[in-house]
Parts: sequence; C-alpha cells; structure tokens
Amino acid sequence: MFLGRVVGQVWATKEVDDLRGKRLLVIEAVDDLNEQGAPKVTPVIAVDPLGADIGEHVIVAFGKAARVACGGDGDLAFEAAIVGIVDDVHAPGAPESWRPAGVRAPESVGGKA
Repeated sequence: MFLGRVVGQVWATKEVDDLRGKRLLVIEAVDDLNEQGAPKVTPVIAVDPLGADIGEHVIVAFGKAARVACGGDGDLAFEAAIVGIVDDVHAPGAPESWRPAGVRAPESVGGKA
C-alpha cells in the first residue's frame, strides 16, 4: 500500500468487463520530493470504490488486496484500488506533503507536538 493524492480521472470507451462501471482515478505518490526514494511507478491508475475527490489523500492497495476490496475474489483485471480516504496523518518528522490539504500539524502542547 502507499499514500497518494488524487490528481485526475481516466475514462475509457472500450474496456474489459471487469472495469465496466468502475471509476478510475490517477494517483500520485505522496513523498518528499527532495529525497530520492525507491524506484516506483507513479502516477498509478486505481479503481475507486469510495468516491474520492481530486486533491484528496488516499490509501492505495495493490494486487489481490485491491481486487478483494472492490468486491471480487481476487481474480479481476486491475492491479490497484483506493481502500481509504485519509483524514489526517500523524507521522513525526514526515514531510508536510504527507498531510492532506487544509490539515495543519497539531499545535505544540507542553513542548510536544
């Protein structure tokens, strides 16, 4: 799984039966752009069973977990699916880009955040 941000939507007039009626979103991995991470494919096209909006942070699952999350038995023709819409992230020391837009880091209380 990875944390990502919805950056667009994809439509297809011709598609396999497994994709009919499914919303496809373009997801960009959320990470620190100043730091080189492990090689990855981004953006990712993911099935969206939850109704995420552009700009929202989401949790994306791959493989059988993604297919099962969309009501299948793991034998469907897609590799990624949105399995959560993120409200907030608490990860001390993580880049600010990990937090959803409009969500501010908690104010420090007693010297701790």
